[in-house]
Parts: sequence; C-alpha cells; structure tokens
Amino acid sequence: MIKISIITICYNAAETIVPTLKSVQEQTYSNIEYIVIDGASKDDTLDWVRQYTPQAIITSEPDRGLYDAMNKGIRKATGDYLWFLNAGDSLRTPTTVEEVALQIEKNHTPNTPDIVYGDTMIVDSQRKDISLRRLRPPKTLKKEDFLKGMLVCHQAFIVSRRIALPYNLNYRLSSDFDWCIRMLARSQHNLWINAVIVNYLEGGLSHKHHLNSLIERFHIMRKEFGLLPTLLAHLSFIFIRKR
Repeated sequence: MIKISIITICYNAAETIVPTLKSVQEQTYSNIEYIVIDGASKDDTLDWVRQYTPQAIITSEPDRGLYDAMNKGIRKATGDYLWFLNAGDSLRTPTTVEEVALQIEKNHTPNTPDIVYGDTMIVDSQRKDISLRRLRPPKTLKKEDFLKGMLVCHQAFIVSRRIALPYNLNYRLSSDFDWCIRMLARSQHNLWINAVIVNYLEGGLSHKHHLNSLIERFHIMRKEFGLLPTLLAHLSFIFIRKR
C-alpha cells in the first residue's frame, strides 16, 4: 500500500490553516503520514493542528524561510511520495489521496511513477472556487515544458521520495520552480492525473513579491535551459500578453 507523506509548512497561520487540516483529516485513504513544519508560531496555529490532526508529526522551531522548512519536511518524511500542502491550501475532496494512490498503483512500468501531477483550483478566503489555474498541466510533462512557465502548481506536484533532492536555499521566492525542474530532470516516469487534486488559496509569497519572483525564475531558467531559450521564452510571454 503506497504511503503518502503530506507536508504542511506554516508560521502564524491560525487564520488560514484550519481548512488545510480538515482536508487532510477527512481523507478516506488510511496510509497517510502527516507532517507539520512550523516556524515557531506565536499565535494559535499549533493548537489548531493538535485539535484537527492529532496524528500530525510536528516540528516547531525557527527556520531560515519557507524552503528551509520544506527541506526539514523532506528529511522527516518516511512515505513513498512527498506532497506539499501549505497552510491555506487544501485537498480537493475527501477521496483525493485515495484516487491518486490508486492511479499510482495502476501505473507500474515496472516501477511506480517518479512524479504524479494534476490540476489546481484557485479559491478565495471563503473557500469558494475562483477558476482553474491559468497554466494547465499537460498530459505529458518534461523539464523543458517549464520554459512556458510553471505549468503545474507546486501543491499539485507529487514526487517520489526516492528521487527527491533538497530545495535550493539560494532562491527566496522561486525555489519551488527550480525544484520542480530538477525533479523532472531526474524522473523516468511521470503520471498525469486528469482531475483537480488541490485547492490553492489565492495569493501566496511569490504572488506578493511578483517582480522579484520573476527575476529569480529568469535566473533559474537561464541556469537550466541556457540564455537564448530563456530570452525567447520571455519574448513569447510578452507577445501573448499583448495579444
């Protein structure tokens, strides 16, 4: 039976974390390891975690930012797959993990997939659907597809622990973009789930610092794909936006 490690990163998230916790606790799938990495919150975050998910494995201590906390989650995890679900985000339905695990079990070729990914619904603070994410995940996914942008939301990008590497702490806003590209470079088998698997709370760190995030992404793309392909990709972005 596939073991899924769901990892939530939080800091002073008492106002947003409850829907996240509820969505984990309501899952019908039994083999879930739930890990909460908290940055020493000063509000009621941990009280909510203990109330709604008493099974959670909790680490609460200062960290060097979001991606340092994610690396702690990777080190803590013992599951077959890593699924990051940060405070405010939620699993789409109570059967989401069960359905994902079933698809993984069905897709041995001969090993289980290295990466599993699906679609994302953007929701508001009232948990109401806004729209599907503008960039939609393709049926087949490779590293080079990220020249078009982050085609798969990080929270809908599930990685086998056997290939997982740490996040690069040199990036403050877009290390998830870098990580997804590096994981795709290591992956031998990617599995598309033709369904919405996560609700993503509108906003987020990179959304609030959009320009700096784009600058980081440019450097990541140049590192991974070279300067000319990166420049051509950005010219394409500008052309599409002006149409």
